[in-house]
Amino acid sequence: MYKELITYIKSLGEDVTITQKKGSVSIIRKRQFVLIKPATKTRIELGFKLKDKPTTERIENSGPFGTMCTHRVKISELTEINSELKKWIEEAYENQL
Repeated sequence: MYKELITYIKSLGEDVTITQKKGSVSIIRKRQFVLIKPATKTRIELGFKLKDKPTTERIENSGPFGTMCTHRVKISELTEINSELKKWIEEAYENQL
């Protein structure tokens, strides 16, 4: 799942920086717009900066990501990296202009 996410994120533009941290990976344009964090052996959590975005069953409040992110999405299967998720990643990317 991680490789698929990184491949997609890199396709957004050459101005994307991927920074590995202890326990997470920051995705940065001018500022961080996505944070990838392993949650369990079978689940990844993505934190997003999406100001004024309402939460849904899938895109939740940031929870343990705190102020670094406004929302989070839990991913347990490759099929969850779908057009909806990619749209949110792209929206977070575009907001960093």
